[in-house]
Amino acid sequence: MKKYFTLLYYCYSHIDNAEQFAADHLQFCKSLGLVGRIIVADEGLNGTVSGTPEACRTYMDTVHADPRFAKTDFKVDEVAEPSFIKMHCRYKSEIVHSGLRDPKLIDPTKETGKHLEPHEFMEMKDRDDVVVLDVRSNYEHNVGRFKNAVTLDIENFREFPDKIDELSAYKDKKILTYCTGGIKCEKASALLLKSGFTDVYQLHGGIIKYGKEAGGKDFEGKCYVFDNRVTVDVNQVNPTEVATCRNCGTHSSRMINCANPECNEHFTQCEACGWKMEGCCTEACMEHPRRRPYDGTGFYVKVPQPVNFEKISRRTAKRLTANSTSHN
Repeated sequence: MKKYFTLLYYCYSHIDNAEQFAADHLQFCKSLGLVGRIIVADEGLNGTVSGTPEACRTYMDTVHADPRFAKTDFKVDEVAEPSFIKMHCRYKSEIVHSGLRDPKLIDPTKETGKHLEPHEFMEMKDRDDVVVLDVRSNYEHNVGRFKNAVTLDIENFREFPDKIDELSAYKDKKILTYCTGGIKCEKASALLLKSGFTDVYQLHGGIIKYGKEAGGKDFEGKCYVFDNRVTVDVNQVNPTEVATCRNCGTHSSRMINCANPECNEHFTQCEACGWKMEGCCTEACMEHPRRRPYDGTGFYVKVPQPVNFEKISRRTAKRLTANSTSHN
């Protein structure tokens, strides 16, 4: 029986004193008994949280009650157990690292690709004048992607700007971007427009929303998610599996981290090879003296560090002093 919710969401909206907001928001989430991972930046929020339905509803209502986040689109999954172990809420320079030296070159609150609802995306994606572009990293699109999608050889989204020139052959096409929940597309589509692409779209709500509202048709494999579930089913119409085990080549969408902590590569490995290789990607990693014990999951928990509120207060005071000086 599924007793918990997992919420996936983001919102681009300016947050004053975002570092202090992150610390306060962490305490609020903990007061509700939520677990998850939230990134807070001056430009907005990016989070996945999990908890009881009551706690999650309270969380959504509270976020929506803040005028800055009133339009936040929550994707809600019912799950059998919480999708995280701990609660993290961290301040960073961007809610999705753009890879730009000056992130202010683009502003998703002002210009992005045209948003397509799932059924609009499904209707457009197979047209001759359309290119479907996956803006996610290798390990994400290797385990699942839209049929005939163009994928990029990137290990992290911050590499996306360096790959735009490779897409120049598609400048006369309609570019339909997609990602897990929509957040990367906000910046990817803005970057494409900045680079001279004129007809750019994005799948609103990403793969997750497409699965819920359009049945996931033509999404091959599974969708990578950034919580303990690792991958989730999307396609209820014509499902197939595309990922293969790194070691034996059989079809498998089971993702693990290499048991060698100095490697820690995130890769696909079937259960049989997992036990045979003791959770390692190669025999060399199996011989590493610091190899972590393999328990069949390939999931290794990091020990969270406590929030340093004194340090945050000092940073905030320093920033306010600098701003005051610059305005005088």
